Amino acid sequence: MEDDGGERSSYVIGLIENRAKEVGVAAFDLRSASLHLSQYIETSSSYQNTKTLLHFYDPMVILVPPNKLAPDGMVGVSVLVDRFYVSVKKVVMARGCFDDTKGAVLIKNLAAKEPSALGLETYYKQYYLCLAAAAASIKWIEAEKGVIVTNHSLTVTFNGSSDHVSIDATSVQNLEIIEPLHSNLWGTSNKKRSLFHMLKTTKTIGGSRLLRANLLQPLKDIETINARLDCLDELMSNEQLFFGLSQALRKFPKETDRVLCHFCFKQKKVTNEVLGADNAKKSQSLISSIILLKTSLEALPLLSKVLKEAKNFLLANIYNSVCENEKFATIRRRIGEVIDEDVLHARVPFIARTQQCFAVKAGIDGLLDIARRTFCDTSEAIHNLANKYREEYKLPNLKLPFNNRQGFYLSIPRKDVQGKLPSKFIQVLKHGNNIRCSTLELASLNVRNKSAAGECYIRTEICLEGLVDAIREDVSMLTLLAEVLCLLDMMVNSFAHTISSKPVDRYTRPNFTESGPMAIEAARHPILESIHNDFVANSIFLSEASNMIIVMGPNMSGKSTYLQQMCLLVILAQIGCYVPAQFSTLRVVDRIFTRMGTEDSLESNSSTFMTEMKETAFVMQNVSHRSLVVVDELGRATSSSDGFAIAWSCCEYLLSLKAYTIFATHMDGLSELVTIYPNVKILHFHVDIRNNRLDFKFQLKDGIRHVPHYGLLLAEVAGLPSSVIETARNITSRIMEKEERRMEINYLQYHPIRMAYNVAQRLICLKYSSHDEDSIREALQNLKEGYISGRL
Repeated sequence: MEDDGGERSSYVIGLIENRAKEVGVAAFDLRSASLHLSQYIETSSSYQNTKTLLHFYDPMVILVPPNKLAPDGMVGVSVLVDRFYVSVKKVVMARGCFDDTKGAVLIKNLAAKEPSALGLETYYKQYYLCLAAAAASIKWIEAEKGVIVTNHSLTVTFNGSSDHVSIDATSVQNLEIIEPLHSNLWGTSNKKRSLFHMLKTTKTIGGSRLLRANLLQPLKDIETINARLDCLDELMSNEQLFFGLSQALRKFPKETDRVLCHFCFKQKKVTNEVLGADNAKKSQSLISSIILLKTSLEALPLLSKVLKEAKNFLLANIYNSVCENEKFATIRRRIGEVIDEDVLHARVPFIARTQQCFAVKAGIDGLLDIARRTFCDTSEAIHNLANKYREEYKLPNLKLPFNNRQGFYLSIPRKDVQGKLPSKFIQVLKHGNNIRCSTLELASLNVRNKSAAGECYIRTEICLEGLVDAIREDVSMLTLLAEVLCLLDMMVNSFAHTISSKPVDRYTRPNFTESGPMAIEAARHPILESIHNDFVANSIFLSEASNMIIVMGPNMSGKSTYLQQMCLLVILAQIGCYVPAQFSTLRVVDRIFTRMGTEDSLESNSSTFMTEMKETAFVMQNVSHRSLVVVDELGRATSSSDGFAIAWSCCEYLLSLKAYTIFATHMDGLSELVTIYPNVKILHFHVDIRNNRLDFKFQLKDGIRHVPHYGLLLAEVAGLPSSVIETARNITSRIMEKEERRMEINYLQYHPIRMAYNVAQRLICLKYSSHDEDSIREALQNLKEGYISGRL
């Protein structure tokens, strides 16, 4: 397998659906030799669940069967790919390639785990679509890449998305998890970053990919989350361990996770005439992986030394499963028998080429030794030629750089060239302050040098055949090593680094409960707080007894920032990281839904209101009692009466569930919900009015505070005629009088129910509190007195 080019996508996805709206997905990662299977019912006619998965995997190729009749009201996955994934290569494969029976057999043979451990035996008939997609994916990879997947080498996860929080693609965009919506911040020279960019201080490509995967699909298992938080506790309290791990991880090459490809895939046996120059390239890639593996295994003792003293479960488990595992020492010993001990992974192109040519110990293969001598002779001749040019043309600063595409070339500072270069120099190109060029002699030597290197690669691969077969026997160990290094990179170089770069106690450990409240005190926006030094912290409290907050306030008072901030804190907590708050206790959420922004969708011929309704419908169809729902304005893009009616009914529907909901609105009428439903709480952003100007404090306070005619004040600042403003002021005052009278009647009618509900809510909070018995007795007494006196 060839190098996939750094952080570029390496997923091949098979996609198939049936007429019952079921979709099967098989995602094959060429970089880490892993296969992820998912099957689900597509609840949205716009394929939101499928879009979310495709956004998560970010594929380079999507395989689909030929067009057929899609389920009623659906466009079909093939049309979906054409419409929304134009930049991704789409391959239409014959329907016979999507064979679920063959897929089950392939996974049984190729998976590193037993089929029973994957659940295949139990779910074979139920999840036939993703097995069909897997068959097509493996068939295409083997045909297109010219490889055979080796038996029992694939890491297979089956229906794994149920173990993680689901965040739909629209919410990922709204919350700016991966990419910011706007890179420039108004009024500042600062560039706004996404949550991913803020945390992306990882040192390896695998660590960066794992971080992205965790942000898009946070954890749901409390035990796993707490294991990560325990690890962070020790890293933050033990500086020696933190800096020791940082140093040890630097010894591992950036591309360590890529080495697996060459041991999980075998090249198909093809004659040299067919392969031609491609043969040497594939051999070079294999040698590079062996050297990379050798470098990684030689870095293990230092990592072992640092981890030996670790106390927490996660690091201790890594030490026991990796550092104490004798199989790594055996692989290292086998490599040492064939590979020269001085050979190490290098990133500088010519040094890397030389290391690859001299990887195998001298004397093992006579033809290899001859090819090496030719390589050395041509390399020496090229350097002698450069010296000759320096003297002959009086160019003392002439340099001889090298890159993999064109080999050696000449680089001359422009200040050293008087007039035109001699005609001997060809392919002249100006590059910054230098002139790049070549000569016919140099080009000829480059061809000979490359040919000698290619011969070295081919002979080296022949010498390594036995070693590669031996390594393939323990490929599961290499998978474990790659996963461990990616996890450590994320925990140490991303999470711990981010926390340690902030002032002390700015980030704190979140606590988790199964059914307790979501309480965050003095929370700050993780991205904006680093840009604005005077960022105002705000708190939140949601519980089963008070599961909806309606946030009110004028435009620009901070509502949208608050909503986004709370979602980002939940995501940070559920990937096992500290959060920017004084204190936090959370109930694990299973899905995060957002309804934010008002834009037309020209691609799907949807108006602002239609886009809004589609997003809201998706939320309503998929929300569960453990979800977190965030709505920033609803019904604003249609008539006021219809918009208000939709917003009210959506609130009532969400109130009937146990889902935690934060609803930001300008509609004063929605505050009437608090007089009818005891599980609603109204909050507002505090604003002062001075000289008919709004002074934003960005502080969240309890209750309703009516800022009189803030829309009219902003309209006046914008320059509307004073007569228009005055007429509008008279109209709105008459409307407000009627609203206030109706709210007063509702308050008197529902006040006793609300009092009883407040008592129940506080009793539930006391149930989950960690106070001693005397404190709880005192709280119960205060609660009783408050209820009798009507102060609750």
